[in-house]
Amino acid sequence: MSELFVCNAAELVEGGRKLIANGADQIGVLRAGGALHAFLNVCPHQGGPVCEGLVVHKVEEIIDADKTYRGMRFNADVLHIVCPWHGWEFNIATGRCAGDGKLALKRYPVIERDGGIYVAI
Repeated sequence: MSELFVCNAAELVEGGRKLIANGADQIGVLRAGGALHAFLNVCPHQGGPVCEGLVVHKVEEIIDADKTYRGMRFNADVLHIVCPWHGWEFNIATGRCAGDGKLALKRYPVIERDGGIYVAI
C-alpha cells in the first residue's frame, strides 16, 4: 500500500476539503465532524463529483408514537455529503448512501502524521 500526500495538516481545517489526483481518478479529503475522511470523487448514482457537494447534518422525520408526522429536524451527530448533480446523500462516517444502504462511496484510509495528511491507496 502506498500513500499520497494531501497537504499540511494545518491547511485542512474543520469543514475544509482538498481534491487530489490519483492517476486518472480524483480523491476528495474532508475534515468533518472532527475526523478526516477520503472518498473517490465519483457518485455511484451517475458519476457526479460527490466530494464537491455540500456537507449537511442528516435530516430526520419526527413521528409521534401514534404515527402522526410532526415535521423534520437536523441530527447534529450525523453528517452527510450531498452529490451536487442529483442530491444523493452519503453518510460521511461510513460512506453509505442514505437512501439505499447497499450503495456506498469508495473510501480510503487517511493518515495524519508529522504535520501532514496522507491517503493510503
